[in-house]
Amino acid sequence: MTPDRQRIGHEGEAVARKRLSAMGYWVLEVNYRAKGGEIDIVCTKGKTLVFVEVRTRGPSTCGSPEESITAAKRGHLVAAAQEYIQAKEVGDVEWRIDVVAIEYGHDGKVTRLDVMENAVEI
Repeated sequence: MTPDRQRIGHEGEAVARKRLSAMGYWVLEVNYRAKGGEIDIVCTKGKTLVFVEVRTRGPSTCGSPEESITAAKRGHLVAAAQEYIQAKEVGDVEWRIDVVAIEYGHDGKVTRLDVMENAVEI
């Protein structure tokens, strides 16, 4: 990943955390690394454990952020979430995977920020 893409990704995750907090999510962890992959944000909303994938796109990127989540990526997200639940001994808890889609304009400002609940089927 190029330094510019990495910077945009980190900025997008910070923007996502701020929006999620404003929406009543409680952030537990960021960038949780599992054998199955990485989970950008782990949080709760009410009694539900929520794993969040943040997809950020700049103005020159083709396609929407959510379109970049391939079947393989969905599989990695589910595997990482299941690994988290097992490693943290969370027990029998309701959980889901949300996606935060962020797009930046040429001026470097967010032009779109959508939080999609249950965006990845389990």
